[in-house]
Amino acid sequence: MADNSYLKDLILLRNDPSKVPVVREAAARGEVDALYAMGLIYAEGRGVGIDLAQAHYWLSLAVEQGDRDAELLRNIVGSRMTDTEYAAAKRLRAGASLQIVGAGEPDG
Repeated sequence: MADNSYLKDLILLRNDPSKVPVVREAAARGEVDALYAMGLIYAEGRGVGIDLAQAHYWLSLAVEQGDRDAELLRNIVGSRMTDTEYAAAKRLRAGASLQIVGAGEPDG
């Protein structure tokens, strides 16, 4: 696993949204900790607006790499989603296997 500080630095994202693109770039490279971090970022609105569809999307990518914590968080996120949000998450998953999506744009 890559030596990174994505999870340790998440607390900073509440005050420093400029860190989000760095984590997003690492997630786009498929780094599992960054995928999980992106899910958490969107689930809790750390540096971005809360977007449960995005959270579910990024956590699903982490789950595909075997991240059990991501699966637990994805289940929690899923239980809070509306039908519309879940449909948006499904549309994201139907796209490319790994894609960068813009904040607040659930259709990518």
